[in-house]
Amino acid sequence: MLHGVMAGLDRANGASLCARVALLVLAVLIVSWPRCSGAEGRDQPADLRELVRSLSEDLEPGELSGSPPALEIRRGGRLYGYAYSTMAVTGSLGYAGRPLDVHVVLTADGRIAAARLARHEEPILVIGIAADALEAFVRGLHGIDIRQAATTREFRRGAGPDHVAGATVSSAVIRDAVLRSARAVARSRGLLEAPSQPVQIDRLTFTRKSWPELMAEGAIAHRVVRRGDVAEAFGPPAADEAGDLFIELYAAVLSPPAIGQSLIGRRAFERLEGELSSDGTLLLVAARGLYSFKGTEWTRSGAFDRIQIVQGANTIRLSREQHENRDRLTAEGAPELREIGLFRLPGATGFDPAKPWRLELLVADEAEGRSQVLALDHSLPAAYLIGQASLALALHEPPEEELWQQIWRSRRIEIAMTAAMLLVLAGILFAHDGLVRNVRIYQRTRAGFLAVTVVFLGLYAGAQLSVVNVITFAHAVLSRFHWEQFLADPLIFILWSFVALSMLFWGRGVFCGWLCPFGALQELLNVAARRLGIRQIELPWPLHERLWPIKYIAFLLILGISFKSIPDAFALAEIEPFKTIVVLKLARAWPFVVYAIALLAAGLFIERFYCRYVCPLGAALAIPARLRLFEWLKRRPQCGRECRICAVRCTVQAINPLGQIVPNECIYCLKCQASYYDATTCLPLKQRAQRRAVPAFALPPAVKHLAVEDADA
Repeated sequence: MLHGVMAGLDRANGASLCARVALLVLAVLIVSWPRCSGAEGRDQPADLRELVRSLSEDLEPGELSGSPPALEIRRGGRLYGYAYSTMAVTGSLGYAGRPLDVHVVLTADGRIAAARLARHEEPILVIGIAADALEAFVRGLHGIDIRQAATTREFRRGAGPDHVAGATVSSAVIRDAVLRSARAVARSRGLLEAPSQPVQIDRLTFTRKSWPELMAEGAIAHRVVRRGDVAEAFGPPAADEAGDLFIELYAAVLSPPAIGQSLIGRRAFERLEGELSSDGTLLLVAARGLYSFKGTEWTRSGAFDRIQIVQGANTIRLSREQHENRDRLTAEGAPELREIGLFRLPGATGFDPAKPWRLELLVADEAEGRSQVLALDHSLPAAYLIGQASLALALHEPPEEELWQQIWRSRRIEIAMTAAMLLVLAGILFAHDGLVRNVRIYQRTRAGFLAVTVVFLGLYAGAQLSVVNVITFAHAVLSRFHWEQFLADPLIFILWSFVALSMLFWGRGVFCGWLCPFGALQELLNVAARRLGIRQIELPWPLHERLWPIKYIAFLLILGISFKSIPDAFALAEIEPFKTIVVLKLARAWPFVVYAIALLAAGLFIERFYCRYVCPLGAALAIPARLRLFEWLKRRPQCGRECRICAVRCTVQAINPLGQIVPNECIYCLKCQASYYDATTCLPLKQRAQRRAVPAFALPPAVKHLAVEDADA
């Protein structure tokens, strides 16, 4: 016994010495590797000018000036826009709490003309997401109109991508930084005072209307041409033919649903609108009479040679690809028409349906070589237009919701499911004495909870805590702490809050044993391996405890290197396979995949191999977890002395030869507690049952003494 106690003290002294050496290494790293801002040697104005010139050689960038600072850009002496850095304008930070800088060119009419990611230290983007995927995301922000794109609480159709797959939060933070800084620059330069497009058409309101109602309110342009009106083209008609109908022409903008659905029906309207981009327009041209506005040339060449659209200095010619024929109109009271044509005008044509326009009809007599142009002018009634002055004013008000509030609102279901999981787990931990008394129920409960952890928290929600979160928090505390950067991912925030609280009650094991998707996956695979007969390897205790420091050294190295270079620290944090397995679901380069699968394979032979010896996150949690307030795992005096069943069955071999639970290594799986109450497994309980079966007078004095000792225990 004395020998065992001395051995335990030696091991404790060895562990203490190891801890002191590790802390010394950390101190040296912090002192000798000064922080690196990542921006040294960069010339921000020069980078902005390079971005401007990449758009066009005739753009003339000026000097950095104003508040917030921006480069004024001119073209031929006229203002083109401004170039700026999101870091300089709004002090943008990434989800990891590190500086995030995007260089942006904003035009004078409020559009993002160019955007380039100049600097970031987001862990999921440093290693994990392909560079071209991130560049494509940033390029996709080009063309956003900050007057029409809602604040970042919603992503409207045609307003650019909202995230990069596998990096939802980080990419949302990048997009938010671009839009917020763009509005700040636009407000300071007065770009929002006079919207470039004062009105837009109402694409939402629908009220079914009849043909007479649409005609009465001016939604349909109409012109009647008699034979006598085209004398210039065909010569003077006979007196009895001058009043004959030559053509009765109709035209309308169908994009407002109240007009389009009334005239061509809901299904046709939705189909045609769906084929258009968000800035496209659908037009109707119809007629009856002697003259055809379509002619026959379009069937051969593909171009309509008799009609064209004119708006200001813009002339739009119509083609067969834009055309769809109709036999009739669905509006009540619509006349029988000889020809009906629907024309899709893409936004690239420059047509603005909110402004006046005219339809020009060419009337020609090819035999005589004479022609005449008839015009049908049209503008949408005010009832179908929406003014944008109020939208411009709204941009001067602060957003109603911050980015983190938007994300929380959009993930209500996942938040509710996570909260339910944590409530169930809290119930299990507080009432574990009752649960583990029935081994079968305990095993099924644990297996079911671990399966939910893998499927829901891991594969579905991607809510895997990481040592990167610890590094981020440490740097935030040492520099500028902002709750918003941690609130941006609601599930990660909720899990960390629960883990921090649970460490006071139960230590590090609550997360490692129940809420870590990768740890749960290892355990479930090991259970399957045991059932398949795969032989398990139990390392000798001296070797086992000497492998523990690996994870502590890994954590301290990552933390120390982070004070020199965050990207280097995040690269070293790839010792965690979490990103490969849980976040990116093996969609990575083959070395990462091979490494992750190798760790899972090792776990088939040594249960939770990675958790025992490699995991830096487990080490980071074990250090503060020593402050826990309670010790609720029960042990017997015979543990380690007469019986080692719990030690053999322990998931991570966290029970030392003396029968004591090592709190730094325990993952609170409760297996030892199930054995503690199992009369068919626990040796002291078996002995007690045997003694009860023998009359007390029949027992030798020494055995009687043991029985009393056991009862007192």
